[in-house]
Amino acid sequence: MNGVGFFGAILIGILAGWIAERVFNRNHGLITNLIVGLIGSLIGGWLVRNFQISVLPGFWTSLIVSSIGAVVLLFVLGLFQRR
Repeated sequence: MNGVGFFGAILIGILAGWIAERVFNRNHGLITNLIVGLIGSLIGGWLVRNFQISVLPGFWTSLIVSSIGAVVLLFVLGLFQRR
């Protein structure tokens, strides 16, 4: 998350976790959304680097990349959960 600062990263993590939560129709708490969003930002950043996608630094770009990473994280975790 380039160019957003510490508090911006926390806000983006919470929002990305919340977006991923809504995509999968789950109900997590604020802290879980933050953790999912921050791990999602790492996954999203990894995906952007490995697919060599150029992104601009900033809040909205970081939110989109983090949200995609958080959705991927919840999808993969869903594969390993028993039903």
